[in-house]
Order: sequence, then C-alpha cells, then structure tokens
Amino acid sequence: MRRHLLRAVLLTGASLIASSLPLPAALAHEFRAGDLIVDHPWTRAVAERAPTAAGYMVIRNTGAVPDRLVAAETARVRTVELHEMTMTDDIMRMRPIAGGIAIPAGQAVRLAPGGVHLMLIGPQGGFARGARIPLTLVFERAGRIEVELAVEAAGARATSHDGH
Repeated sequence: MRRHLLRAVLLTGASLIASSLPLPAALAHEFRAGDLIVDHPWTRAVAERAPTAAGYMVIRNTGAVPDRLVAAETARVRTVELHEMTMTDDIMRMRPIAGGIAIPAGQAVRLAPGGVHLMLIGPQGGFARGARIPLTLVFERAGRIEVELAVEAAGARATSHDGH
C-alpha cells in the first residue's frame, strides 16, 4: 500500500514538472554522428499550400577537424537549399550559400530565423504543429545524418530555442 502511494506521488510530481516545461524544452532533441551534434532541429507550422518553410538547428563540431554541411534532403518538400539572410543597403536579402555551410572544428553554427537556414521549397501537405519531419543532412566529412525537424507554432522564434 505504501509503495503504491509513494509511486503515485512520484508520478504525479513528475507529470507536474514535465507539464510545466515550456513547449520548446519539452520538444528538445539532438542527433549525433561522430564528432557532430545536431541540436534541436525545428521548423514552423505551415499551411498545406505554403510555398516555403525553413529549417533551423544548432550544429556542433566537437572534433578537431572542420566539416561542411553541403546539402539536405527530405521527401516532404520539393527541394532544400542552404540559404542566408544578409542586410545590404538597409534591405534584408536572402540568397543561396554556394559551397555549403562551414562547421569549424570545436565550434557551433546556429541556423536561425534571420540568418543561415535551410530553405524548404514546396512543402508537401503542410506541416502541422507537433509533427516531426524526417530530414537528411549531408556533410562533406561526416556523410549523411538522419534527423527530425520538430514542427512548432507558426510564430515560434529563435530565442525560444536558446540553451538547447
């Protein structure tokens, strides 16, 4: 009897703690391959006929050798491009990144709104909040890493993912 009561109290406490976490923390996830860690890949929810979406994450290289993200692929969009946003003459411009995204040894690179990101062109069927979108990241040295983009609210911001 005592054991059942203790178990119920512990489960209730754990449930309360888990339910009080902000949604991004509850969805935090990471993928590892060799010296690379892909931390909390995510995208925003988009409608079924949206022309584009974007993918964000932090890629950490814990090794002594640099790597480069050269491509990304998923069956859930027509094509994926590596893009960056830059400010030129007070105008924000987006452009593809030629040659891929450098991941220096011992450093982290943040793909975030308003900066470097994956441009997901032609999403198929929209992305519903709470879903997971399978994505393959292709690195020059590490090869292919299978990850999942967590689909968050349409208005999710980069700051909600700090610390992941």
